[in-house]
Amino acid sequence: MNRKTLFATVAASALIAAAAPAAADCPIKVGVLHSLSGSMAISETTLRDVMLMLISEQNAAGGLLGCEIEAVVVDPASDWPLFAERARELLTVNEVDVIFGAWTSVSRKSVLPVLEELNGLMFYPVQYEGQESSRNVFYTGAAPNQQAIPAVDYFIEELGVESFALLGTDYVYPRTTNNILAAYLAEQGIPAENIFVNYTPFGHSDWSTIVSDVVALGAGGQQVGIISTINGDANIGFYTELAAQGVSADDIPVVAFSVGEEELSGLDTSRLVGHLAAWNYFMSADTPENEAFIEAWHAFIGDEARVTNDPMEAHYIGFNMWVNAVTEAGTTDVDAVREAMWGQEFPNLTGGTAVMLPNHHLTKPVLIGEIRADGQFDIISQTEEVPGAAWTPFLPESATLVSDWQELECGMFDTATDTCVQLTSNY
Repeated sequence: MNRKTLFATVAASALIAAAAPAAADCPIKVGVLHSLSGSMAISETTLRDVMLMLISEQNAAGGLLGCEIEAVVVDPASDWPLFAERARELLTVNEVDVIFGAWTSVSRKSVLPVLEELNGLMFYPVQYEGQESSRNVFYTGAAPNQQAIPAVDYFIEELGVESFALLGTDYVYPRTTNNILAAYLAEQGIPAENIFVNYTPFGHSDWSTIVSDVVALGAGGQQVGIISTINGDANIGFYTELAAQGVSADDIPVVAFSVGEEELSGLDTSRLVGHLAAWNYFMSADTPENEAFIEAWHAFIGDEARVTNDPMEAHYIGFNMWVNAVTEAGTTDVDAVREAMWGQEFPNLTGGTAVMLPNHHLTKPVLIGEIRADGQFDIISQTEEVPGAAWTPFLPESATLVSDWQELECGMFDTATDTCVQLTSNY
């Protein structure tokens, strides 16, 4: 090779290297952003644990891009502004390649500006109110059309519920979800006087008056049902008061959106038999994939009594999709990984396949579970996979909005005006 050819080859190689995303530096760092203290620790601690399990399994299988994966765990302590601070530390000080974290929508929205400013990437594993689609977040939990709306349909069609009590913790997820449900119920012919809405603070403990007000809804003989978006340890007092007032599932059924196996593990569930929850996964799902997952979980955690739940499955799906996207892209570069995420497929633990859509939401089956005396759920209804919708058609402000980061390169595209309203998530 002559000198001129050598220089040309070196120059071409340099151009190729400059154009290609940089491969990962070892170790690959995964941020784990879940509350390990405060009111949400009851729900989030187990998500820290399952992330450690998934990372351990991947390392045992050879790591990722020839690197070990290192978990960087922080505790935002159920303090919503602290979520933003910890996320910034993860991205700038710890230099993590991706974050798996948050539970409440207020914590997620606290993190969003940091992610978008620093071009970080986060996987969010919990059901939420929708009305959002960030370039920097993949939503692996349920959107309202994959949980809240189907739960209301079940109440009306299967249980004959005529009056609804929408009880929630006072923050963005319950309020937005209940706004959507109130509009949907109106479309279903439920009059406004048959809809009772109440919000309580995090950690609320005195439920006597609220439960009495709910019972009074049925004074005229109508079937009452409770839609619960109560979060965290406030659920302990709520279900305890239902039992104290002798309210059974036969009298007034509850369908919860934030109560799963983990939350029930701290309650006397013998008095809650028959109440419901709507999720996309239950531990009782009878599939080979779920059996293997539970076995791996118990082996890792060293406690046969520890349960699994829906957000754990969401992290399981999201983490494995991220691993596959990184492998496909050959780098942990956020932009390259994001593009490799669209269309990723991975088996659900309940059967079927999850697919990541261009709106950064998954296809997910909708399951209704009935509480058993042992704290598990009997699955009484399961659908085929439903594509997650970022924007609801039941509120006028979002009826014409769609999200498509692959083709439209926009998370808030107005089909009425054929324009991208905005790219950042200050909505």
